[in-house]
Amino acid sequence: MNTMMAQNTTVSVNVGAVLDLENPVANMWLSCINMALSDFYVTHSHYQTRLVLHTRDSMRDIVGAAAAALDLIKNVQVQAILGPNTSMQANFVIDLGEKAQVPIISYSASSPSLTSIRSPYFFRATQNDSTQVNAISAIVQAFGWREAVPIYVDNDYGKGVIPYLTDALQAIDTRIPYRCVISPAATDDEIVEELYKLMTMQTRVFIVHMSPSLGSVFYQSK
Repeated sequence: MNTMMAQNTTVSVNVGAVLDLENPVANMWLSCINMALSDFYVTHSHYQTRLVLHTRDSMRDIVGAAAAALDLIKNVQVQAILGPNTSMQANFVIDLGEKAQVPIISYSASSPSLTSIRSPYFFRATQNDSTQVNAISAIVQAFGWREAVPIYVDNDYGKGVIPYLTDALQAIDTRIPYRCVISPAATDDEIVEELYKLMTMQTRVFIVHMSPSLGSVFYQSK
């Protein structure tokens, strides 16, 4: 009888998820995580451990992400944290995870700047943005473009890839005559002003690197 009770006992493993819940993509990720957990335990019903997901909203904010991670670490005592969404949020959360010895598993923080963080508690489950630059430079070279202007958001996500992009373009003798840096909080008028500045230049090849939300505003403004 004791053996049967032991077999029926499950052990809960608390895992946190810090997401921008106002972001439709983040909600899609959350649905995928929940479906994956459900499918896994249907297939492995004999497993005695059960991952219990505790979700927190980062409120699309660095401080919000850090507060959410701290709540999960202190109050829920999670064994690991999935997320957060952005590289800037991850920069702060990784530090909290290392101090608490809680692994941080990021599936979307892609800035090359995070590579310099040598934390044994940080695991990046996505491609580094720098992996894109060889493909970009190959396209530029194939069309014979001699100049290109990078347009990027003024934060760690935007600036992190620029040194790699610059090196890749220099390797094929393509000049960067100007760098267009857009504030994350740029208004429509500020973006239009920067676009007018670009129109006065001879360069007609632009490489845009920014978040989808800011990118949609940028392309609508043009």
